[in-house]
Amino acid sequence: QVQLVESGGGLVQAGGSLRLSCTASGRTLNNYVMGWFRQAPGKERELVTAITWSGGYTYYADSVAGRFTISRDNAKNTVYLQMNSLKPEDTAVYSCAARLAARRTYDYWGQGTQVTVSS
Repeated sequence: QVQLVESGGGLVQAGGSLRLSCTASGRTLNNYVMGWFRQAPGKERELVTAITWSGGYTYYADSVAGRFTISRDNAKNTVYLQMNSLKPEDTAVYSCAARLAARRTYDYWGQGTQVTVSS
């Protein structure tokens, strides 16, 4: 089992920045991919960004590329999402998730953290 705990959400004005953290526990994550998802009211959940735990491969959705940065600290078992130049359309519940690199589905989820961007 993998337990994921997010922190760092909040309210910010458009153009501002926030950093989300996701700390994992329960097992080593060398063979895992970590992802950040978001879900806005009335919309489907979408994958925002992802990173391999050991290889450093990253993925970004077009809507956040150039504004968001995913990173990890292996020593702290923590993945970060730095969000810059935030827009009102970035408002959503952000959740981190983990999946084995060999699988396509994410098996472990955090509880989510609210990010609200005011105009």
